Amino acid sequence: MLTRIDLRTSVPAPTELRATLPRAGVDVDAVLHQVRPVVEAVRDRGVDAVLEFTERFDKVRPAGVRVPAEELKRALDELDPVVRDALRESIARARRVHTDQRRTDVTTQVVPGGTVTERWVPVRRVGLYAPGGLAVYPSSVVMNVVPAQVAGVESLVVCSPPQAEFDGLPHPTVLAAAALLGVTEVWAVGGAQAVALLAYGGTDTTGEPLEAVDMVTGPGNIYLTAAKRMLRGLIGIDSEAGPTEIAILADAGADPVHVAADLISQAEHDTLAASVLVTDSPELADAVDAELARQVTATKHTDRITEALRGKQSGCVLVSSVDDGLSVVDAYAAEHLEIQTANAREVAARVRSAGAIFVGPYAPVSLGDYCAGSNHVLPTGGCARHSSGLSVQTFLRGIHVVDYTEEALREVAGHVVALADAEDLPAHGQAVTARFRGDR
Repeated sequence: MLTRIDLRTSVPAPTELRATLPRAGVDVDAVLHQVRPVVEAVRDRGVDAVLEFTERFDKVRPAGVRVPAEELKRALDELDPVVRDALRESIARARRVHTDQRRTDVTTQVVPGGTVTERWVPVRRVGLYAPGGLAVYPSSVVMNVVPAQVAGVESLVVCSPPQAEFDGLPHPTVLAAAALLGVTEVWAVGGAQAVALLAYGGTDTTGEPLEAVDMVTGPGNIYLTAAKRMLRGLIGIDSEAGPTEIAILADAGADPVHVAADLISQAEHDTLAASVLVTDSPELADAVDAELARQVTATKHTDRITEALRGKQSGCVLVSSVDDGLSVVDAYAAEHLEIQTANAREVAARVRSAGAIFVGPYAPVSLGDYCAGSNHVLPTGGCARHSSGLSVQTFLRGIHVVDYTEEALREVAGHVVALADAEDLPAHGQAVTARFRGDR
């Protein structure tokens, strides 16, 4: 089922290797021309435009954008107790991990009388997006809200697409997750129009103001991603998320049943989802193919999974050693990387590029999706080579506070003048010397 790429004779250099490995072909630029009119209409006409696009794209026209408080309460009251308990556990574990990420202010004394303090200040207001296309994602509510709350964000709004089967409200499990987290502001809006409304703000049909945000985070489809790209600068964004990815580095000792199940778990998301096996064992590759054929037919979303596994973004890469496999997975820089080899912990410690790493046979990606305590909003498309997943740091800004006395400034004045003159910016130096005219 998986297309094979044989690199057993040699592994190319990283640049060539990245071009060789399977990857989803998603061109955000190609849809910008479709998204631009949506963004501009929301900027110019506000909620009226939002509701028109919602009716066109989501096949439902809500009475308004903001979800009433009683609907949040009702969703939580009616939530299956088993799901409620699972969400509570997910929230508790995420809070435990993210609380330890919170940075503290640091003051450095550069010289006597001269200090620089780095203050960590949260973004004031953020918009957090929970998708609602092929699946329902209350877990994305948890993964966005928890780090924002731990960071100290004072105002947040969750956006999720309205559902025709729920009278124009987001899915009730999404609403229940928001209520469990203490979120009081939820907007029934999705896609590019959601990002535009978050960026520009507006007035709801009730006359209630919909305040613009400073940052938007959370995954979505290519149209939402295009809107984030267009509006970056007016708002901050976390990343431009693409289709989900899993790479598994496995040797002959890996269990093909586990490997196949984990590849299928990510292929379940989307027909563009990428499932990549990297192994030095042709025997394991054969066994995994056999397991895929067996397991896929027994799943609920067989057609979707089959298309994803057969797509150009998925495949099996054969290498001559685990060391070569490490070179491959570092070049690929997967959103999710599983290490299912001998000495998995030591191998995982050598990985340089991955959104999240799952070590050994008992840490599947689905654990991280829900209840590991880690965050599942992660870089895709190779961006893990230079970017991190969503965390408390996403919502914090480092501000340097410079505090120098007169004597501390006088001590370094000559160096400031010398560097200013070297850059042909004499007024920079004069801004220092003007403070010491009496010294001449």
